[in-house]
Amino acid sequence: MTGLPTLATARLRLRRRVPDDAGALFATMADAGAMRWWSCAPFDSVDAVRQHFGDGTFGGRAWAVTRSDDDTAIGFVVANAHRQAGVVEIGYLIARDAWGAGVAREAVSAVVAHLFASGTRRVFADSDPDNAGSIRLLRAMGFTLEGRLRAEWETHIGVRDALIFGLLRDEWRG
Repeated sequence: MTGLPTLATARLRLRRRVPDDAGALFATMADAGAMRWWSCAPFDSVDAVRQHFGDGTFGGRAWAVTRSDDDTAIGFVVANAHRQAGVVEIGYLIARDAWGAGVAREAVSAVVAHLFASGTRRVFADSDPDNAGSIRLLRAMGFTLEGRLRAEWETHIGVRDALIFGLLRDEWRG
């Protein structure tokens, strides 16, 4: 996990997410509404979140989203290398009390800009077809709906389709 750069925006700082961020993010990750579209059920303990953060699922590229003046995590953005070189999948989760303030867009934009500047040629995200907020964010950032994978995920809310949104480096508007 070393070597993950800290990213800064006008209001946010994105630093390496660590297991100790579990305490700050537990309320969000235990919230059924916030976790509805996530690929796993809400967590039942801080220790379970801590273990999830430390299990290496995201290959070490997981940024905690914090406000510029406070190092407390209010969300995270992850970037998974894909099986093709130059292709990265992103995911994100922001605390409910930060919804509607542009935090997700600002944080995801910082990671996407970093990925493209580092040689990534394509970034993609999958979203549940009913996750209107995430779909709105991806479209606003210039992502294109590329397809629908039927019955792609078996989650805590049942078997779900996935909408795949992609963005190419030369399409990025920053």
